[in-house]
Amino acid sequence: MSITRQEPGPAGMMQAHEPGEVLGDTSHYDGENPPGRAEAVALRELIDDRLLDALLERSKDEAGGLRLTGEGSVLGELVKAVLERALAAELTAHLGYERLERAGHNSGNSRNGRIGKTVQTSVGPVAVEVPRDRAGTFEPVLIPKRSGRISGGLDDMIISLYAHGMTVRDILHHLEQVYGTKMSHEQVSRITDQVLEEARAWQHRPLDPAYAAVFLDAIMVKVRDNHVVQNKPAYIAVGIDADGERHVLGIWLARTPPESATAGESGRFWASVTTDLRNRGVRDILIACCDGLAGFEDAIHAAFPATIVQRCVVHLVRNSLRPVARRDAEAVARQLRTIYTAPSEEAALDALAAFAASPLGQKYPQAARVWEDAWEGFTPFLAFTPGVRKLLYTTNSIESLNYQLRKVTKARGHFPTDDAVVKLLWLAIINIEDKRARERAARRAQTGKRHDQPARLIEGQRVMAWREALNELDTAYPGRIR
Repeated sequence: MSITRQEPGPAGMMQAHEPGEVLGDTSHYDGENPPGRAEAVALRELIDDRLLDALLERSKDEAGGLRLTGEGSVLGELVKAVLERALAAELTAHLGYERLERAGHNSGNSRNGRIGKTVQTSVGPVAVEVPRDRAGTFEPVLIPKRSGRISGGLDDMIISLYAHGMTVRDILHHLEQVYGTKMSHEQVSRITDQVLEEARAWQHRPLDPAYAAVFLDAIMVKVRDNHVVQNKPAYIAVGIDADGERHVLGIWLARTPPESATAGESGRFWASVTTDLRNRGVRDILIACCDGLAGFEDAIHAAFPATIVQRCVVHLVRNSLRPVARRDAEAVARQLRTIYTAPSEEAALDALAAFAASPLGQKYPQAARVWEDAWEGFTPFLAFTPGVRKLLYTTNSIESLNYQLRKVTKARGHFPTDDAVVKLLWLAIINIEDKRARERAARRAQTGKRHDQPARLIEGQRVMAWREALNELDTAYPGRIR
């Protein structure tokens, strides 16, 4: 039995091929796609040249150029055809019989014409004819009733633009300028709010019972709180688990009490953070590294009594260099290095005294005072060997993450709520990690390139020389980390 193939003719008619010509001819089979599969026939081979010529002619603008996207474009016409064909198939499945079939007679429901509708897509607005049934029970899945856009492509594009730091106003301008798509501020906000539940689920996901170290750092954002726009720190915690892998544990913003004008980092706030960690399964933290946050030490000890609170050495160095002139910064940093690389607390104290008495120490007494004021919080660092010191000191990945997040948040004037901050930061973290993974995959595909750079910036990135650090931590804190 022969199979007859039909292709579009000049006016949309179908041209029959001779008997014996098989659809999806496998004479050009390349060895990768098995014969008989739809992928074996290139889409280009199924489209008649005259149909393409007519489509190209209809899609030219006034200047004779080709419109690829937007209303009346090449891609718009193709999307229109595909959508209408898919909607017709949906109606057929709903009714249970093909068009003009006998099974439809006296079935109790039938086709009832079409209704015009313009939907927003990733290639611009597309006018489609949506089929109807006489009983009014047909509910299209592809283009739901009262929906003005195609979910998926356009939504994903808007969420991606939002994650890259574009404001809602910028997204509206981009969609109209590039695709001719007009949407309201509320529509874009509703689309981005679709990920809010995922962000909340991520915020409340279970955590490991023990972490070797937890680093706490903040980026400043402007948030409307109690009807006032103010600067608020968004704290990001990064933990190193028992396998030596880093993870972002959560994002927290301090709430502003109604009687206060500013968001305070009070003991109550830090108690809520530590309670959140405990409720999510954390039972022990060996070392918590932060930058002298008021009330944090009491809160962490209340939740995790055996935790050591360590002042962040990177922040101490940075704060020491803040009043130093640029021409002297390198020399001062060199002398400060003798403090945090000293073999013992006594040697570090001698190095600090030597720096304070030096000409640079006399010139910049504030630099020495930073270390004197933070000495009790700094000294736990000196009890470890260089392997663990490097683990606590090296915060390059966290600094890099915060740098990327600041690039995303700085374009905004302010956020309407704390949830909006968490939503954007969560999207940005996912976007940054996916970007790093794609870069690594592309580099791996190039011959002669090194592939030892981390695939992630934070999530799942393994600490260097972790086994040596783990052995020392297990010796110092037996049974708490393994």
